Amino acid sequence: MEKQDIRSFSIDELTGFLDDLSQPKFRAKQIFKWLQSGIEDFSEMTNIPNSLREILNEKCYIANVKIVKKFVSKIDGTVKYVYELFDGEFIESVLMKYEHGYTVCISTQVGCRMGCSFCASGLDGLYRNLTASEMLAQITKAQTDNNIRVSNVVMMGMGEPLDNFDNSIKFLELVSHDEGLNIGLRHISLSTSGVVNGIEKLAKYNFPITLSISLHAPNDKIRNSMMRVNKKWNIDALLNACKEYQKVTTRRISFEYALIEGVNDSNECADELARKLKGIMCHVNLIPANPVKENSFKKPNIQKILRFKERLKYNGINATVRRTLGADIDASCGQLRRKHKEVLLDDNTQ
Repeated sequence: MEKQDIRSFSIDELTGFLDDLSQPKFRAKQIFKWLQSGIEDFSEMTNIPNSLREILNEKCYIANVKIVKKFVSKIDGTVKYVYELFDGEFIESVLMKYEHGYTVCISTQVGCRMGCSFCASGLDGLYRNLTASEMLAQITKAQTDNNIRVSNVVMMGMGEPLDNFDNSIKFLELVSHDEGLNIGLRHISLSTSGVVNGIEKLAKYNFPITLSISLHAPNDKIRNSMMRVNKKWNIDALLNACKEYQKVTTRRISFEYALIEGVNDSNECADELARKLKGIMCHVNLIPANPVKENSFKKPNIQKILRFKERLKYNGINATVRRTLGADIDASCGQLRRKHKEVLLDDNTQ
């Protein structure tokens, strides 16, 4: 019999599961709290009878992540993890400290199918989706490893959350539950490369999360060369979906824009971007491009970055330059995982 992923169960699902085992309903809340706390074995559920723990161990498993690499910045304390999953696959996660508390950037897939040219996450394609429990485990592992409480989450690591829609929705429901980690939805950001049908479905849930759009270009010509998703849903289709999303949620949308030297950093690009975003309540997050060894992209100099920001602001678009955290520990999304897998392959061939 295949064991069930109990950490992905809601309280209602746990209640139904325990009812089938002729167990009292109040056990569901107890077990849910344990699972959300980050325990790794049923034996740690000290207020649950041994007989029930044995049944749970027989029928279910607790999804966890194992730290295989950990890098701590000497500059700002940012922690980057390479985690191993139950099937031997690897993902990345980042813990960042801000004045308002701790933020974890989590992965939602092993690899990515989007194939954006500036990102290392999708260089090897998509291996599989992460479960809601594997997303949760990235947070609880960071909490226990650092003895802290995470207050903010960004679904901005490896993978496309809206390409793993059902598990991402389940994660949002679990992580915000007041009997669990209780991280408010207003403290969660979900980043998408522009999966329009996913944005349309997400709007129906009316979650008060921050929707973050990886835009990175002011027109289809440039975006087509950088982001494969744009050939399915172009910029106009994407921005129309954003406008409809905003009508439902009334939430400000964040647009991510990786500035790449000689590609999308001109004054003309700034002016065109401002025209495209007119009428959308938004904020533009300018990101100096991270170098990836598989491409030749370079970030512009600081004067050009600041000039781009000021040009947006002059045209009525609020913009900031993302603060670089963990600059001394490498690497943009997906690079640590690829490096670790390359080392393992080298070791196995020796």
